[in-house]
Amino acid sequence: MHRGKSTALIAGLAVLAMVMSRSVSADIDAWRAAGWKTDFSKSAVSFAEILSGGPPRDGIPSIDSPIFKPAAKIADIGPNEPVIRLELQGVVRAYPLRVLTWHEIVNDTVAGRPVAVTYCPLCNSAVVFDRTVDGKPVEFGVSGLLRGSDMVMYDRATQSWWQQFSGEAIVGALTGKKLKMIPSRVESFSDYAANYPNGEVLVPSDPRIRDYGRNPYVGYDSRNAPYPFYTGDLPRQLNPMARVIVVRVGAAIHAMTLSYLRSQGEAEIHGVKLAWRPGVNSALDKGRIRDGIDVGAVTVVWAATNQPIVHDITFAFVVQSFHPDVTVLTESGPITLTPR
Repeated sequence: MHRGKSTALIAGLAVLAMVMSRSVSADIDAWRAAGWKTDFSKSAVSFAEILSGGPPRDGIPSIDSPIFKPAAKIADIGPNEPVIRLELQGVVRAYPLRVLTWHEIVNDTVAGRPVAVTYCPLCNSAVVFDRTVDGKPVEFGVSGLLRGSDMVMYDRATQSWWQQFSGEAIVGALTGKKLKMIPSRVESFSDYAANYPNGEVLVPSDPRIRDYGRNPYVGYDSRNAPYPFYTGDLPRQLNPMARVIVVRVGAAIHAMTLSYLRSQGEAEIHGVKLAWRPGVNSALDKGRIRDGIDVGAVTVVWAATNQPIVHDITFAFVVQSFHPDVTVLTESGPITLTPR
């Protein structure tokens, strides 16, 4: 390379670095101006990947003092509406997506164990975490920020930012910490009520605060791509909005499309048994969740012991974003997602 071209390249890279530095600095300044006390000197991701989702911090209010009623006394939930079922040491609770859609995080304690029940509508990601960090329970809120179109949570003790899909702290003093996921499943309210008539069901503290049961993301299921909050690569072999079951076994990730499991009824991979049955509405289809298309319910257990396994049902673009190298089992055979 000629000396003149080399000098020009170095100068250009220096300018680019300066522009990027100013951009990052501008983000941090804006976040600090918004009141964040986060330690921005610690980060596991690029700040450029973190976008505003619209609402400010706590604009989507977490539920920190949850109220429950027995399933047999609930009359306003459609029979096929989805609920997140959690069972710990004999205590069973259901968290309806009609409520989680508007709050996204429930800080709860079940059988003495601090948990965070979370749902990100933009990713259709329902994950339950043990909210104990370094031996102490922490309380989570909704930051109003997104990364990969996935909710960024924050803990109120250090204001570190956490990725909902993975449970990892990505910015702040606790960067690198990871929450333990707890097995749960999404099923219909009628199935839950039939099996646990005295089982507790989360109810709003004030039903007038939100139009519970309404879906603010009408037609999201029918899109060919996520909202513009997502700026990453899209998968080429799958519709970005195709539902994919992600099974987490330790550090290993297994995945298959919901359509494949639905076509088979049952499937087994790496000693994990998956089964599908109809009867659960999508929370992201029609204007009222009770009218949503039937996407069915999935169970994921160890084939040998029938013990539940941590899993999630999300969209293909989310898998592309967070697990781009994972092999996904489809009707056409196994594929590895590659970007468009």
